[in-house]
Amino acid sequence: MLLVGETLLRATDITKRFGATQALAGVDFELSAGEIHALIGANGAGKSTLSRILAGLQKPDSGQIEVLGKSVTFQGPKDAIAAGVTLVTQETSLATHITALENIFLPQLARPGRLNLREQRRHAHKLIDELGIPMGFSLDDEVSALSMANRQLVEILKVLALDSKIIFLDEPTTSLSPYECDQLLEVTRGLAEKGHGLVLVSHRMEEIFNFTDRMTVLREGKLVAANVETASIDANRLIRLMVGRELQDVYSDRESALPDETPIAAKVEGLKAGPLVRNVSFSVREGEILGLGGLIGAGRTEVVETMFGLNHPDEGKMELLGRPYVPSSPREAIAAGIGFIGEDRRRHGLIPDFSVLENLMLVHLSMQRKMSLDYNVVYSEAAEIVRSLGLDPVRLQDSDILKFSGGMQQKIIIARWLLAKPRLLILDEPTRGVDIETRSSIYKALRKIAAQGTAIIVVSSDFEELLGLSNRVVVISDGRSVADVPASYLDVERLTMLAAPRSSTGQIGGMLQDLANRYRGVALWLHEEGDRLFCLDSAQYDGAHSPIAKGGFASGTVYDLPSGRPSVAAHIRGKRGQSVGRLLLIVERAETLPDEHDLARSLEAALHPLSTIAA
Repeated sequence: MLLVGETLLRATDITKRFGATQALAGVDFELSAGEIHALIGANGAGKSTLSRILAGLQKPDSGQIEVLGKSVTFQGPKDAIAAGVTLVTQETSLATHITALENIFLPQLARPGRLNLREQRRHAHKLIDELGIPMGFSLDDEVSALSMANRQLVEILKVLALDSKIIFLDEPTTSLSPYECDQLLEVTRGLAEKGHGLVLVSHRMEEIFNFTDRMTVLREGKLVAANVETASIDANRLIRLMVGRELQDVYSDRESALPDETPIAAKVEGLKAGPLVRNVSFSVREGEILGLGGLIGAGRTEVVETMFGLNHPDEGKMELLGRPYVPSSPREAIAAGIGFIGEDRRRHGLIPDFSVLENLMLVHLSMQRKMSLDYNVVYSEAAEIVRSLGLDPVRLQDSDILKFSGGMQQKIIIARWLLAKPRLLILDEPTRGVDIETRSSIYKALRKIAAQGTAIIVVSSDFEELLGLSNRVVVISDGRSVADVPASYLDVERLTMLAAPRSSTGQIGGMLQDLANRYRGVALWLHEEGDRLFCLDSAQYDGAHSPIAKGGFASGTVYDLPSGRPSVAAHIRGKRGQSVGRLLLIVERAETLPDEHDLARSLEAALHPLSTIAA
């Protein structure tokens, strides 16, 4: 049994060089039992390299590693796993042709003895229950069919199945919503309380300050701060340590919603595609940054993939620049003026065998009609775009793009599309796994091209990013667009409430319909902000006259407070006492209206024991 505070891992004077690049220069690191230790730095600082060395995926040029006081030399990840050290990588390393269940227990398949699939399935379900995060996939699904976010969850389950004492988590929450991030990081806290030591590589300040005990900061491969108590430092000082200077608010330039007369660049109406996109409608205007919000499995990625020709729509229609638009392939979408940056840059954005410059020029070269390839035509423009993103143009001459950090790779992919000048640019998780300085440069670049008239759609699981960057947010839940709201009306809490899966709130929906039928009116699940209402769900008695609902309350729409109709309201509170909205019952005649206490009792009877209702 390990004692809290006992040293699990100690690394001394670790150095690593890749060609002319000094990735690590004499770095020390220490991890204790019972702690969550943040490993922090800008992209290219050496965080992932240090993690991979300590987990046996790479060998250091020099330095010493000790696990539980014993000197170790890892010849590969198998040795590290045997010593109790595992790594969840930023880019998943799953076998895509086998099932999620087989991947979870993949490291154990080489052990002697017969496989007990029933026991593995039972163990997997236990791990899922411990995570406390709804899984948008089956254990029998092939990993190739899973989204990037769900692949990350499989990676985490695989590490938990090994019961390792030392766990490195390299950007584990980049594809998760705020609620799911909190759930996952609560799991890491539980593991730490059991004596595990966890190393969290993250760029999210809220994660670092809310869930870690100590931190180590790297900059350009050098150690600039070691074993700093998280409680003893603030965000401004941490950013100075990371980037060596002050950094302005990355969202300081956000603009309000565009005027209604601004021309519409693209529009989807009643879109249905595959099992995840059931009924989605929205438009994006020229020069607008539109955010698509929602949780894992809501259908956001599938919507934008359909717009780019990766999926074929089953129903509905799409328009581009005022004309009907149904691309049969990404090639047609590109020719029509659409750019697309997928959520998995390794799978969707990079060709590993190509150089950095060749990867950047991919779209430009595909649009040329000449027999020969000519980089010189736009090289100076490409270099200027790269420079504006904070990357030295000299790095365009590098032959191996896989030696770039994740943030540097993302800059190259974004520069590729900025060079192509699309009329509509779609970005799916554009800052997944990049540091705050890189985010700032990406946001500036997106605002600049939006100001030039390019329409932009951003899919992001980082709700702060979505609200800080977007003019307007469309929320997708269970494959349906349920809200279309100016970003200035929202905060993270309101957006999280709007994004709640309607399938998981079926009990509330059933309760609304029961009340609407019982009192012959309209029952609404609302979130209030001043004199405005956000409708999360609604139900109407079949015989109710239309003036009650004035044509019906659409989920996600913003309304003025109703007047002139008999109504009564009650708070809905979750099992921990938190507000999950307000119920409003509107009826035709005052004599049919229940009083507040009767309504409260009805709500409690409908939702108990999951919720406690207070009138």
